[in-house]
Amino acid sequence: MPVTPELLEKIKMIVGPKGALTDPADVAPHVEEERGLFHGATPMVVKPASTDELAQVVKLCAEAGVPLVPQGGNTGLVGGAVPHESGGQIVICTSRLNRVRAVDPLDYTMTVEAGVILADVQKAAEAADRYFPLSLGAEGSCQIGGNIAANAGGINVLRYGNTRALVLGVEAVLPDGRVWNGLKALGKDNTGYDLTSLFVGSEGTLGIITAAVLKLFPRPRDIQTALCGIDHLDKVVELLSRARQASGDAVNAFELISRFAYDITITHAEGLSELFEQPHDWYVLIEMSSSSEGGALRESFEKLLEGAFEDDIIQDAVIAESLDRRSTLWRLRESVPEAQKHEGGSIKHDIAVPVSKVPEFLERALNAVTTAMPGIRPCPFGHVGDGNIHFNLSQPVDMDKAEFLGRWQEMNDLVHAVVADLNGSISAEHGIGRLKVEEITHYKDPAALDMQRAIKRALDPKGLMNPGKVVL
Repeated sequence: MPVTPELLEKIKMIVGPKGALTDPADVAPHVEEERGLFHGATPMVVKPASTDELAQVVKLCAEAGVPLVPQGGNTGLVGGAVPHESGGQIVICTSRLNRVRAVDPLDYTMTVEAGVILADVQKAAEAADRYFPLSLGAEGSCQIGGNIAANAGGINVLRYGNTRALVLGVEAVLPDGRVWNGLKALGKDNTGYDLTSLFVGSEGTLGIITAAVLKLFPRPRDIQTALCGIDHLDKVVELLSRARQASGDAVNAFELISRFAYDITITHAEGLSELFEQPHDWYVLIEMSSSSEGGALRESFEKLLEGAFEDDIIQDAVIAESLDRRSTLWRLRESVPEAQKHEGGSIKHDIAVPVSKVPEFLERALNAVTTAMPGIRPCPFGHVGDGNIHFNLSQPVDMDKAEFLGRWQEMNDLVHAVVADLNGSISAEHGIGRLKVEEITHYKDPAALDMQRAIKRALDPKGLMNPGKVVL
């Protein structure tokens, strides 16, 4: 149904002038996607200041038949938080729902509203001498509600799990305007379907998350970090296995960086430079941590690296001897996506395969894309510890950018065919959004798609919650 001036005025009366944006300059940041792939339009961006305000707005829009697009920090990479270009959808931004409601150090839980910036969640946990492990490149601007809705991954999934594993309960406004209070800080609740898990990863298609109870952990006090140079891809998984065994499964992160990704990052990222005497084909950033102090972890860490060097698994390593050095190593890894922007057009893939199949995937995918497009510059990197590789492709130096991006689907087909053959996923942590909503129908089990559609119809029969995303 069309958005009427009367509806917009009613919404403005609920949320007040600060909660209703209509000026084009104010609206602009909310209708552009991070990568520039989608450019939407909306008559209003609504910023409710409470769950009750949001519930009233959702009920009004449900009665009027007007679709809503939930949005957090708008840092997503699949167009999941951007309205359609038709201009008939209202954006609901959760940035004013930004209170830390409670921190319970004894229960190791925290209750936060959806609009709290991820970095602020981390700081609130640290202030209570606790640790919230979700960490990703956009943590300074992304919001925890969006992280939950997208089931975000990040660098610590290997040890702590992705966002779904960190959420005990949620509060959400349902498509008809009712509020579901599922804010339970329980480790066990065997009373039927796991509704919390249903909302995690739903990308706002089943309702709008307004608050959540998060799991906290003991704060790490001993952190060991190193960047290793590796010349044989098949040795990467062996190093991971040894690291988990040697540390008692205390490996936080195990990040793979290709030679191309390394080179462009030290070239384009400010303050970074070559760290090794000799170049290597692959690099692995490995980090372990313990909540205990005393040096035992450092001893295990050094023995791991010494043994790996002696057995020719790694060829060199740079160990972080200070917080500054650790920060440098992580900045190298986290600056790869930004550095790639300086190399022209980029075709991106966010895939996952079983960890043991990562070397096979990389070898087959690299061969497929370089054969199909001579001169293409693959830029793979990512969370090999949980099988999630960002298999990005930079355009050939002598190719027109538009021509290169015009072959996006061809490259997708080649890469995703390898993923499917290895029983993997074409979206490991970025979600489906609008970018992959049609693509997923070729790779996901038909029965699974039917179940997802049935859930969508049951909770959102009018199809007003983030339409055109996740499921069609």
